[in-house]
Amino acid sequence: MYDEAYEQDEQWMHVALQLADKAEKMGEIPVGAVVVADNHIIGEGWNTSIISHDPSAHAEMNALRQAAAHRQNYRVVDSTLYVTLEPCPMCAGMLVHARVSRVVFGAPDPKTGAAGSVIQLLQHPQLNHQIDISAGILAEKCSEKLSAFFKKRRAEIKAAKAIKKLSQPR
Repeated sequence: MYDEAYEQDEQWMHVALQLADKAEKMGEIPVGAVVVADNHIIGEGWNTSIISHDPSAHAEMNALRQAAAHRQNYRVVDSTLYVTLEPCPMCAGMLVHARVSRVVFGAPDPKTGAAGSVIQLLQHPQLNHQIDISAGILAEKCSEKLSAFFKKRRAEIKAAKAIKKLSQPR
């Protein structure tokens, strides 16, 4: 089923993918996020945990901080967060507290996903707010970006180990 809403989701996910490219250029894990309200961006972010030495500086956190500042309110109701990777438990908790209406993500995260892959926090019945979820928007592109990044990183680590081994006296 391909409709106008799906087309709009793809449009915003492309923006999130461009933000993921910013993260990658900085040596960060390539995850990007954008907060949209009334068809306008009110917050954008990408991973900056490594360069900022901040374990909370995930793309979703950075985007929502900007959106909350834009709104001048810690609650960002009637908004949608688009993110290239399924939110982790930390980010999912923040999204619930911020009262985001909807989360759209690309790639599932089978290790830490908190929107259904490992745990379901966004729609947990005991929490005071549940968030609508749309999963798998441009999933292949999002997954490929992450896979290529980690493949490159593993190759760099392997090469560095080989150089270190060669430079050691025998």
